[in-house]
Amino acid sequence: MKEFATWALDTAVARGATYAEVRVMDTRQRYLSTKNGQPSQVRDSQSLGLGVRVIADGSWGFASTDTLTRHDVDRTAALAVEIARASALAKKHPIHLVPEEKILDNWVAPCKIDPFSVPVSSCLELLLKIDAELRAVTGVTVAEAAMDFRRIEQLFISSLGSEIYQLKTQTGTGYAATSFFENEIQRRSYPNSFGGQYQTKGYELVDELNLLQNARRIAEEAVALHKADQCPAGVKDIILDSSQLGLQIHESVGHPIELDRVLGTEANFAGMSFLTLDKLGSLQYASEIVSIVADATPAHGPGLGTFAYDDEGVPAQCTPIIQSGQFVGYLSSRETASAIGRQRSSGAMRAEGWNRIPLIRMTNVSILPGTWKPEDLIADTEDGIYMETNRSWSIDDRRYNFQFGTEIGWEIKGGKKIRMLKNPSYGGITTDFWNSCDAICGPQHWTLWGTPNCGKGQPIQTMGTGHGASPARFRKVQVGVAYPG
Repeated sequence: MKEFATWALDTAVARGATYAEVRVMDTRQRYLSTKNGQPSQVRDSQSLGLGVRVIADGSWGFASTDTLTRHDVDRTAALAVEIARASALAKKHPIHLVPEEKILDNWVAPCKIDPFSVPVSSCLELLLKIDAELRAVTGVTVAEAAMDFRRIEQLFISSLGSEIYQLKTQTGTGYAATSFFENEIQRRSYPNSFGGQYQTKGYELVDELNLLQNARRIAEEAVALHKADQCPAGVKDIILDSSQLGLQIHESVGHPIELDRVLGTEANFAGMSFLTLDKLGSLQYASEIVSIVADATPAHGPGLGTFAYDDEGVPAQCTPIIQSGQFVGYLSSRETASAIGRQRSSGAMRAEGWNRIPLIRMTNVSILPGTWKPEDLIADTEDGIYMETNRSWSIDDRRYNFQFGTEIGWEIKGGKKIRMLKNPSYGGITTDFWNSCDAICGPQHWTLWGTPNCGKGQPIQTMGTGHGASPARFRKVQVGVAYPG
């Protein structure tokens, strides 16, 4: 890796780049899935290449290759400089980066059990056992289960003299039971929807999730939803489980704090942001009990947004975003931090692979836990709905107006869960919603969820992010039916 990277760096500097950085990435993925008693997909892939990003004549240039001969690496580095000079012909102002130190380091993320050492046959055996448990419940039409493993090895070097090696392993797993009855579809997922739970750790995550033990319950709930009452519409208190709150954070806090969206330099795929610069330090984003951080440090936990250094060689940081309800921070890069007068990047630049430029991406954007217990929170709710596991989401391109649907709900009357509800949804305005939060459960109920499929950019980049959350209550929220029967 180092030989390839050094070739590229030397060529870029020799061709006139005033700043240059090279990322060599070697990514391996194994994906296994089953469907209705049969293996569905079993695939293993590997990708090795390098990307060169430079500043020349005050503008950015980027080029990449997976042909790692001396000739092709030199050609790629020269092309990056050529692209930068061509871009400079249309630049409005020269690129300026906030300072960063030279760093020499190696970091390997904790991994107790290498998932690639676990035989494919053993993985499929567990998935098929889960599948059988799901289909043992009468009324389950489709049973699906999957495991997804990634090993990401990366070397970053720059003209600052930095040389940073990082190695991390990511594991994801989950399953879903789908039930068709007449003209209605109901679905229950475990431990979360859209693939399950993902973290930066090894196969030990699969063992920790008690997948097989929960399969029968999940299948029974999917079938029972057909007979459940529709969620009542109106203004009600709601309690969100931690996974749904994690997605709420992702869409209505995580995306709008990306500073490139705020500045208008990135609007592809998910739009811009209502968090204009005048709101920093002045906006009452949420109620006083709400504090949210963007924390990439390993101490925060094994999230998909955990690393030691970002793709500009900036150390991982814990950045306060909301402090006691006040909006106090953005996710930034070395360039955007300079644009708003900050002295340092928040270390949030990441690229999906060697052939993509780094973009500002969410790290682990998490709400800090409160003090409540879930049972006490329910007992303290007179008229409300507990909503669990995301089913759908919609939010405008400024991240201000939203609607979410969940897989299942439970009506609360007089401090007790009294009945299952199907097709629940809720909606609102971001700041109104967060200011209605009046209770957050404690650290023992806090989970760091992984979102493996966050999209951004053109061409699109899919990135993993993390969101820590405990169940929380929101007062007087507009509730409705997402899928009326």
